[in-house]
Amino acid sequence: MLENVEVRMKRMIEELDDPYVNGLFENLPRGKRLRAKLILRIAGENERAAELAAIVEMIHAASLLHDDVIDDAPLRRGVVSVNASEGSKQAVMLGDVLYARGFEALTSFEEDISKKVSHAVTLLSIGEMMDVRMSKSFNADIERYFRMIYQKTAALIEATASAAAMLAKKDEKIYGLYGKNLGIAFQIIDDILDITQSSEQLGKPAMHDFEEGKTTLPYIYLYESLDEEARERLVSMHGKKLADEQKEWIRGMMEVTAAVQKAYLYAKELGEEAIALMEGENEEGLAQIVEAMIEREF
Repeated sequence: MLENVEVRMKRMIEELDDPYVNGLFENLPRGKRLRAKLILRIAGENERAAELAAIVEMIHAASLLHDDVIDDAPLRRGVVSVNASEGSKQAVMLGDVLYARGFEALTSFEEDISKKVSHAVTLLSIGEMMDVRMSKSFNADIERYFRMIYQKTAALIEATASAAAMLAKKDEKIYGLYGKNLGIAFQIIDDILDITQSSEQLGKPAMHDFEEGKTTLPYIYLYESLDEEARERLVSMHGKKLADEQKEWIRGMMEVTAAVQKAYLYAKELGEEAIALMEGENEEGLAQIVEAMIEREF
């Protein structure tokens, strides 16, 4: 059914009858299709579930295009980004096209489902704005960080799981909480991998988040564990191109303070809560998705 989702997404773009848009869309990396997998697992492998999955993945693809422009990212999963190949204006407009196409198709669903997804996209956009504001200075406020990643990442995953449950006449609150925990944990793991993995594994420059001004959970934990002098050194590197020796210092201090391990344990705790929720619903496949996400290396 995942292939069916891909076919539907392709058809949604081909119906626009614009070769340029179609060509750009064809070259976008597919990614993990996490949201599509959730919908098909929760709502079953049927036509309505596949349609909803295609819509949500279309919206997610739009958000990534805008993300890459905001971050001035040259690569997306090892592939040259649209903003790098076509310019930021074209990337933004392609993102707008995908958003609009997704919302157009979403109108075919029941009002409670369409409202659930639409509200999540509003939160996603607010989260993106908050992320940009927070990148202007080092953020040591952990609650602010969690609020931002909930809006930017977890809200759409939460809505995806909840909307799929509505479609299948299951308990939307239980599945929504599962999606929320999964979404927050997913982002924390992403934040960790940006520090621990190589550029080749990530398909983008390593430690790019910190250079772009993002103060992710491991950095907040690191800051909390440092003395005043080391804190000043860490903050002085924030939002700047890092030399290799600076990266090594940060990684070394992360190891000494166990900041990465602490962030990983928090993500794992959220994941275990999500697994317990799904085991209670006899959803072994959804529990396995969480396990795979926690243990991934890219």
